[in-house]
Amino acid sequence: MILLVLSGILALAVAGCVCVVWAARGGPRWVRAVATVTLLAGDLVRTEQRRGRSLDRGTTDGDG
Repeated sequence: MILLVLSGILALAVAGCVCVVWAARGGPRWVRAVATVTLLAGDLVRTEQRRGRSLDRGTTDGDG
């Protein structure tokens, strides 16, 4: 079951990347919409990773 879910997530990620490339070449409107959603999702993940790292740094007290 977990393999099926991970395969689906991988397929969505690959499809999103394909849409980003296609949109850069002037694809149809729906491709540009999917590309925008894909790029926004990537920015959101990147922002959350940065926020998590800054929180990790803030909790260390330097004693370890």
